[in-house]
This record gives sequence, C-alpha cells and structure tokens, in this order.
Amino acid sequence: MSLRHLTPIEARVLATLMEKARTVPDTYPLSLNGVVTGCNQKTSREPVMNVSEGEAQEALDDLRTLGLVREASGGRVARHEHNFQRGVGVPEQSAVLLGLLMLRGPQTAGELRINSDRWYRFADISSVEGFLDELRERSEEKGGPLVVRLPRAPGTREDRWAHLLCGPVNEEVPGYARVSAGVAASGMNERVSALEAEVSALKTMVAGLYAELGLTPPSPTHATNEDHTETN
Repeated sequence: MSLRHLTPIEARVLATLMEKARTVPDTYPLSLNGVVTGCNQKTSREPVMNVSEGEAQEALDDLRTLGLVREASGGRVARHEHNFQRGVGVPEQSAVLLGLLMLRGPQTAGELRINSDRWYRFADISSVEGFLDELRERSEEKGGPLVVRLPRAPGTREDRWAHLLCGPVNEEVPGYARVSAGVAASGMNERVSALEAEVSALKTMVAGLYAELGLTPPSPTHATNEDHTETN
C-alpha cells in the first residue's frame, strides 16, 4: 500500500501506539494524555520531543484518515490504537523494526535486535537483517522501500538502518557529521602539536649553533625591527 510521507509528529504518535500495544497491554489502547506522555518520554526516544495535546490530536486525526490509527469503542474517554500492519501491509516482525526506527532513529541490526526484546524476540541478527532487506527491496507495487541502509560512520563496524516513512533521509547517521568533525579536529590538533614540537626542536638547534660559534642570538624584538627596516 502506498502512503504519503508522515510528519515527524505523526511518526512519533504512531510508533508510540505500536510500542505501548506490546509493552503495556493493560493500559492500551491509549487516551490522548497517554499518547502525549509516551511521545514525550525522555528515554528510548531519538530525538526527544515536546508534543502538545493539540499536535498529538491532529496527528491522530490524520493517521486515522490514512487508516493507520483507529479509535477504540466504549468508555467515556476516547482511546486510540494503531492499525499499522494492515495499513502498511507488512508482517509483525517488519512492523516492529519500523516502529523502533521511528522511535529511536537509525540503528544497527544488532541494536534493533536488543531494543526489540520487549516487542518481539528475533532468533538472531541474521533474522533481523533478513526482514530489513525485505523492507529495503520492497517493490514499487507495494509502495516501495521502507528502509535505507546508511553509510558506515567513521569508527563504527556496522551499518545503520533508517526508516523512509517520513520520506528520504540524509544518508548520514545522527552523529556522523559530528564524528567526522571530531576526527578532523583531532587530526588538526595532532598536526599543530607536531609543528610546535618541530619549531621547538629547531629553536634548540639554532641556539646550540649560536653557542658553539660564540655568538649572541638576536632578540625577537631586534629581529622584528630589522625586518621592518629592510622592508622600508
């Protein structure tokens, strides 16, 4: 099934419903207040958000229009549940991986396996990778790919994966630019330190030559004045 791209808040609301359905079934479906609280958790969220009740309600209404959320019947307080698997047309394992990617941002297959423990227990990393590959190779007839494999960041050994439910992503994992900048800064600092050491060694060598010749090294002020006079 082909869907329009979700907004970041819609993705957070949807993934929150998907998470709570599996981790706290006793309090599911969620009230609007429960949705807001889940969206704004400080843990297991990347990035951390501050979604208002109005924004959450608007997202719920739009997701219901898309067939991804439905309102549970009964009770004085409206409660909401997701309809992700049927709405998107993916099996449970794929839904779990997409939900985690929406909540926590790009992750490796190993991280996804660990983070999915309360949602679904994958047999091994190969199983996770198999479902990720299926989502990446999803045919255009079914709506196209739902995940992308990101370039490996400097200093890491595993590729990370990101979802495409909010549209194309910058193929730099979060922190990639910061890591690259840090590596560049570290290299610059090393070069500066090496140059400083080289200059210090040259100064020592020159001072030794002056001493052997019985000469007095010119003071920095004297040398500067001479240079200025020659220039004029």
